[in-house]
Amino acid sequence: MQLMTWEAAQPVAAPLRFAIFVGEQNVPAGIELDDMDGKCLHAVAFDEAGKAIGTGRLLPEGKIGRMAVVKEWRRRGVGADLLEALVGEARRRGFREVKLSAQLQAAEFYRAHGFVAEGKVYEEAGILHQAMRRSLA
Repeated sequence: MQLMTWEAAQPVAAPLRFAIFVGEQNVPAGIELDDMDGKCLHAVAFDEAGKAIGTGRLLPEGKIGRMAVVKEWRRRGVGADLLEALVGEARRRGFREVKLSAQLQAAEFYRAHGFVAEGKVYEEAGILHQAMRRSLA
């Protein structure tokens, strides 16, 4: 697991995100990468061979996003490691809470890591989402 700038993460994180969000989930390619990537801290998980297998980002305001793990590595702790690395960095930066927008099918994963749902379910990029937050106090 490495925390890095977008400049360092982009060569491995961008293709991974495209494969998952655009390839698997049909998110429009034009909205997958955004201007915020360059302002975020990125977490990237690697397998033993050095291949990127998961990624996520921490936005400047303390929001976690773009969490993605390749299919064969799901349910093996990679997402938890990414999430805890980003939460730890948010705590280190002095944030009192972190927020995220969970795809509905992943909401249980985030609940298991201390996040609570907030507000109503909504649609984004054709996928149902739930706003969630976790106190760091």
